[in-house]
Amino acid sequence: MGYEQIAAVDMGSNSFRMQVGRVVDDQIYPLDTLKESVRLASGLTADKMLDEPAQQRALDTLGRFGERLRGFQKEAVRVVATNTLRVAKNAKQFIPQAEEALGFPIEIIGGREEARLIYIGAAHALPTSRYKRLVVDIGGGSTEFIIGRKHDPLVMESLFMGCVSYSLRFFPDGKVDKKRFYEAEVAAAQEIQSIAKDYRRVGWTEAVASSGTARAIADILENSGFNPDGMSGITREGLVKLKALLIRAGSAADLKLSGMRAERIPVFPGGIAIMSAIFNELGIERMIYSEGALRLGVLYDLLGRFHHHDMRDATVQQFMRRYQVDNLQVARVGRTALELLGQLIKIDQHEHENDVRFLNWAAALHEIGISIAHGGFHKHGAYIVTYADMPGFSKKDQERLAVLILGQRGKLEKLSSTPASDGIWRLVFALRLAALLHRSRDDHPLPIVAVNYTGSGFQFDLPADWLNANPLSAVALTEEALVWQRIGLPLQIKRRSVA
Repeated sequence: MGYEQIAAVDMGSNSFRMQVGRVVDDQIYPLDTLKESVRLASGLTADKMLDEPAQQRALDTLGRFGERLRGFQKEAVRVVATNTLRVAKNAKQFIPQAEEALGFPIEIIGGREEARLIYIGAAHALPTSRYKRLVVDIGGGSTEFIIGRKHDPLVMESLFMGCVSYSLRFFPDGKVDKKRFYEAEVAAAQEIQSIAKDYRRVGWTEAVASSGTARAIADILENSGFNPDGMSGITREGLVKLKALLIRAGSAADLKLSGMRAERIPVFPGGIAIMSAIFNELGIERMIYSEGALRLGVLYDLLGRFHHHDMRDATVQQFMRRYQVDNLQVARVGRTALELLGQLIKIDQHEHENDVRFLNWAAALHEIGISIAHGGFHKHGAYIVTYADMPGFSKKDQERLAVLILGQRGKLEKLSSTPASDGIWRLVFALRLAALLHRSRDDHPLPIVAVNYTGSGFQFDLPADWLNANPLSAVALTEEALVWQRIGLPLQIKRRSVA
């Protein structure tokens, strides 16, 4: 591994957190942490737009984080954004500003990907065990539920309920009474009921809570002696006492208890209501607390990528099996596409590593849409990779992969929103030409071809005798040249005479 220090930034719906870790013998030791309460979710308007004050709070925080990360290589830092930026309609406009403030790329991750990373973080912070664990993480805008064994998540789900969103919805003025709390608890219970049966069927031996809400509750229960027999963590008995005290006090601000942090007060009622519903619906008596959560999971996932244990590779293999792709055709198209790309860029250079990865993944998945229908299979495949849960992939990763799969055939005008300067056009070109040359789906050797990019378009040289002997391919290449001409990136097919 080329990096002694790696860093993770979690742009949560309530808080932004950064963790820097030192890597020693495949273990990560915390070196530095930063946390700021941004309350991004509170800036989400009724029509799902992120308002200006919330955006500014986020940019200010990211600017401070960026100073700490100055000097880090881009590959040594991974930044993930969660529920609020998943749902904000103006997230695409905000992200470029956020990236400029921080100085690093930002990934908006899906709910199940968030759940996977949370489990990895929680599991690495706990002693290894042979039994199954349930990990619950109440965030600002969503709550993740994961059952896993050792470091492997088995069942993952993300529900749209969080301490910020529920506090704003049910306790907008901070006031708490029995009726409001009951309504919040019932709303959370209804969400949990959608997964409760399956989770109880899978079962677990130990329940674990992670992140800020759980830590705040655990601290109060332990410091106030609300847990029976001096137990640590969160217990049903302690939670019932805390709930009663909160309702009696009338607000979290008036709940004078040891362990209550000032920044937690505005979102505390929503967090308690959700936690209470989780205990009731899943029949939990006690939860232990894990210091590890999303940030630590991101760090270990990043470490895995350095050691070529990239979860994205495992996901692609799983999708190939699920959609029963033709492995021989995948190998043919992938090999030729990479050879073509290798004539356009130096694929062994570090700066092009990502392009090679995406081309390989696209080749592996280019025919998954056939499992739905052969007609328009490229469209079906693009739809699958856009909307499926793909562990390890960010939403941006999936969109880029979808562009390649959609662009493998047919008109290129559908990719018109992609700038001509984007290097993805080289990948589209390599994949399209490879798929065209292997249309016969056999192992007949291909001719020696020469490819180059002229600055305004592509040039493709083939032996004239091969084109004469393969009239179907010759016609297809002529039509392909017209497709590229229509988008202003001309493809010139040149016949090369063999002496």
